Amino acid sequence: MAIDDKNEVLGEIVGRGIVKPEWIDYNGHMNVAYYVLAFDHAVDELWAHIGITNDYIRDTRGSTFAVECHITYQRELLPDAPYFVTAQLLGYDSKRIHQFQRMYHAEEGFLAATAEWMNLHVDLEARKVTPWPDAVIRNLGTIARRQAGCANPDEAGRRMRIREPIYSLEPGESASK
Repeated sequence: MAIDDKNEVLGEIVGRGIVKPEWIDYNGHMNVAYYVLAFDHAVDELWAHIGITNDYIRDTRGSTFAVECHITYQRELLPDAPYFVTAQLLGYDSKRIHQFQRMYHAEEGFLAATAEWMNLHVDLEARKVTPWPDAVIRNLGTIARRQAGCANPDEAGRRMRIREPIYSLEPGESASK
């Protein structure tokens, strides 16, 4: 599916939905909190793909915690807009996963928002970070092989800043006005 002249849908589809009326804010578009909710539901779908299911959590008392998330808003979604979310692995190790999501308008095809996440595998009883089970590592490897050769997203790791601030805490960045 082509998104525009230079982009295609990137990553694996891990979620679909429709912008609900209760998600609309006073600006007439999807409120920021609901982008996070939609992305978080898609994280759960990715987890199901790698073996972190409700049964897994109940039986092993292992789960994941989000420790960082960065959202970018590209284009607004309006009431009743259908969307889908994709996931791309940026990296993982024995205890962590760094993943990137994109939310697309399902009919018009434009990129609406992105989310970058860092998650940890945890033991819910000890409340400590623990290694992924071998089966999860194998499943992550399968996804990573399917995504081999994908470019690192431009939005990943971006630093929030004002290019020419009137005031900034950063030394040397404030303009004298």
